[in-house]
Amino acid sequence: MPELTISPEKVGFLIEKAREFDAKDAPVDPDSGSNATDDDMVDVLEDNGADPVVREITGFINALTEDEQTDLIALMRLGRGDGTIEEWNELRRDASEGHDGRGTASYLLGEPMLGDLLAEGLEEFGLSWTDEHTAPVR
Repeated sequence: MPELTISPEKVGFLIEKAREFDAKDAPVDPDSGSNATDDDMVDVLEDNGADPVVREITGFINALTEDEQTDLIALMRLGRGDGTIEEWNELRRDASEGHDGRGTASYLLGEPMLGDLLAEGLEEFGLSWTDEHTAPVR
């Protein structure tokens, strides 16, 4: 069984944050008032381009080592079914060779259902993830 460079706790934190990001929707209340309670909290789930979750995910990923970022991309691809656990070294090699010139965070955030794919990738390693991760692990 190959070993991960990134800790399962870090991946768990990103799974949680990615699921928060995936829950966002296009703005439906363009003339929002200043009081969220008056607007029935609709704006909380709108993606307005200034999403603090995106900034948090991006900052967290950018602070990871290159090997940890490579593992994240490979885990996402493993969870997506682009390879098997037996092909982990090839998945890592492909991940380290680039991803359309975008940064790792932008690349991963562009993947629909990122949290689910990372969770499925962890499961391939025999590791499980629970909803108990609420703070970033350094």
